[in-house]
Amino acid sequence: MRFFIAWVVALSTVAPVAAEDTLISPYRDQTTNEIRGLSEKEISELREGRGMGLARAAEMNGYPGPRHVLDAVREGRLHLSPEQAQAVERLFDDMGLKAKRLGDMILKEERALEEEFRKGTISEAALQRSVTRIAALQGQLRAVHLRTHLEMRPVLSEQQIQHYNQLRGYGASSSQEHKH
Repeated sequence: MRFFIAWVVALSTVAPVAAEDTLISPYRDQTTNEIRGLSEKEISELREGRGMGLARAAEMNGYPGPRHVLDAVREGRLHLSPEQAQAVERLFDDMGLKAKRLGDMILKEERALEEEFRKGTISEAALQRSVTRIAALQGQLRAVHLRTHLEMRPVLSEQQIQHYNQLRGYGASSSQEHKH
């Protein structure tokens, strides 16, 4: 009985601490970010035109991404002809330029949205317009990344795609469904 009472007392002193922790925001470290609604990583990825997982639907289904192909080539784990390497570089550069431009536009819209919240001047109509603009830009950004994966497929042979998938840990089966 003493053990049970000691156990109940111990739990009652621990439970309030655990309850308080659930109130601490996971965003508390973002209060000094240039855009509080985005993490520093998200800001950096948008600014630098990185993929951010936006092309997973393509990547995971046998449509390689140019950055990862170039990484594999640099590591000597995937071999391309000079023509293929040039095409992959061009696709990567084009994608980067478009993604950076859209990323900058998204950041501009996110800053404007946050500014309205900071000032306390945002209305329902302004909120809807802002969120709609951001969503449209995010859709365009995703399309840029997905389109590049789509454009990559004809640059590589089926054997190169299978090897790429194995290097990425997907196995050979994900490109088998897409025989030309």
